Amino acid sequence: MKESAGIKINVVRTLPEASWRRFVEQDPQSNIFHTPEIFKVFQRTKGYQPEVWATVHEDGKILALFLPIQITLGNGLLRFLTTRAVCYGSVLYEHSTLGEEGLAILLNTYIRKADRTVLFTELRNQSDLSGIQAILTNCGFVYEDHLNYLISLNRPLDEILQGLGRRTRKHVRQGLRRGEVVIEEGVNREQIFHCYEMLQKTYETARVPLADRSLFEAAFDILHPLGMVKFLMVRIGETYVAASVELAYKDILYGWYGGVNREYSSYHPNELLTWHVLQWGAEHGYHVYDFGGAGKPSEQYGVRDFKAKFGGELVNHGRNTYYHAPRRLTVSKVGYSIYRRLWNLYRASTAR
Repeated sequence: MKESAGIKINVVRTLPEASWRRFVEQDPQSNIFHTPEIFKVFQRTKGYQPEVWATVHEDGKILALFLPIQITLGNGLLRFLTTRAVCYGSVLYEHSTLGEEGLAILLNTYIRKADRTVLFTELRNQSDLSGIQAILTNCGFVYEDHLNYLISLNRPLDEILQGLGRRTRKHVRQGLRRGEVVIEEGVNREQIFHCYEMLQKTYETARVPLADRSLFEAAFDILHPLGMVKFLMVRIGETYVAASVELAYKDILYGWYGGVNREYSSYHPNELLTWHVLQWGAEHGYHVYDFGGAGKPSEQYGVRDFKAKFGGELVNHGRNTYYHAPRRLTVSKVGYSIYRRLWNLYRASTAR
């Protein structure tokens, strides 16, 4: 417990769900990753350990909220070398002097008490947090540029379509006219399994770890009945060739996961799927489509090139990272680099 000008501020590790939800719903900068609902999804995900950290005023009012998720790829030494903490929604705080003080107390307390196995804690900023960057950096969270595309959906469909790049617009129109690409929504566990299979193949090709299937099953069980998630699949004939998982909260749609079989790229399934999502969002009252990240501006990123074709606003909300174990992190990065090289050699040998 801390005191500020005679006011007591408590750091807590649990919150009443009703108070938590009310705090999130009332803040204009909140996002789906602050909600109790998605926290429950992460609780049911293999390899994920979500935590609640908050500061509370002596009268019970929440001042700041921080929801890091420990993510690990294994146990024993592997846990020691792979565990990181990700705060997908970044921090949320009351927009007042007291709220900012509560945030600083919260982060400093977290750093002192964080699990020693965690390599780093990353804040993935979903909105402009320039007003509190001084607080974040003073607490040791280093800022780094990170891009994203936001598409306005609060306008006529024709205007959204015209905002697409010329070739992308042409591909969408041709695909719609031909009718060969069918887009389905997953409404049962079997379809969620097919969706996950498509994502798994894409992530394996990219040599990037994919969350366990339990994440998607929990999202279906918890978020789908509330209209907070959509599982979409693209089918050509009887073959599924692309999939995406979209989150929905307040007036924002979030691109969460996506995958595509590049053997069917001539059908432009990803472009048609993205257009379907934009059209659905505009028709159902959403104001913004959040593409879910576009990489670092200093690095080439093919996914960013794809997202740029849809004419959104390029923003740079960045990320902030606290490095708990810099030396161990270096060892981890070297190991991951070796793993990727060995995986490349294996794929090359099996392709012959």
